Amino acid sequence: MSVANKQAICNVLMKRAKTDKDIVVLCSDSRGSGSMVDFAEKYPEQFVEVGIAEQNLVSIAAGLAACGKKAIAVSPACFLSTRSMEQIKVDVAYSRTNVMLLGISGGVSYGALGMTHHSTSDIAALGSIPGMRLYLPSDRLQAEKLTEALLEDGEPAYVRVGRNAVEDVYEEDALPFEMNKATVLREGQDLAIIACGEMVLAAKRAGQALEKQGIHAKVIDMYCVKPMDEEAVMGAARTGRIITVEEHSFYGGLGSMVCQLTAAKSPCKVVNLTLPDTPVITGSSREIFDHYGLNAEHIVRVAKRMLEK
Repeated sequence: MSVANKQAICNVLMKRAKTDKDIVVLCSDSRGSGSMVDFAEKYPEQFVEVGIAEQNLVSIAAGLAACGKKAIAVSPACFLSTRSMEQIKVDVAYSRTNVMLLGISGGVSYGALGMTHHSTSDIAALGSIPGMRLYLPSDRLQAEKLTEALLEDGEPAYVRVGRNAVEDVYEEDALPFEMNKATVLREGQDLAIIACGEMVLAAKRAGQALEKQGIHAKVIDMYCVKPMDEEAVMGAARTGRIITVEEHSFYGGLGSMVCQLTAAKSPCKVVNLTLPDTPVITGSSREIFDHYGLNAEHIVRVAKRMLEK
């Protein structure tokens, strides 16, 4: 099944808001793009339209959370992570308010709109803030589990999701979800592939393709980019070779974090597959991924080159 992660999150909020009146969704003129139209119509008293004012969005969400509400602030990731960084740092993370920041249309989801609408530095920017957790669910099933968990724990979090529907990575009723613990999709001793968000499906397919060629790759879904599952990374490092895959800049993302951790505790060969340090080409998400090698075919080629050395 292919469902957008933002819709899966809305489905959980709709279900929970029926009995939990502390849940409040706030949008910055983004209820349509954030798949929150149904929520706004069904629960108007639990919905706040702030308009195109992302800084206000975050501060109002923090204020509501300080009054005991469970606030979900929904806005395009490109604007939420840049225009509102000071409010996220002070009003949410430093103040430890119960705010779930939902960055929609993350990465290069906006495609043809170009660099102004791409969020390829949000992991680096928000990950540098003490107390801010970062999550990139890979499919609707994981997005649902993550949302349920965040509604219960009361701590600040940034969740980045894409714009379009994504194929299921997991099977119904068979998702081994544990909060802040990476999921190992397949075991392998020849090398490890660590991915997050929409790149997990490509990593999974690469692992399957490598298996057919007699190469046993460990594939890890690092949906919890911060806090990062150190044990999972150390397990990957024991293979001696790691490939990281992410819809983010080369600087400060998943790959950088994995490199820092392995360099300090278990040095091994690490190759980061990322978007380049330049404005990316114009096109659909798929066209952009294929152009920069963020697909299963390129992951397989990189893995085979690593094993040849």
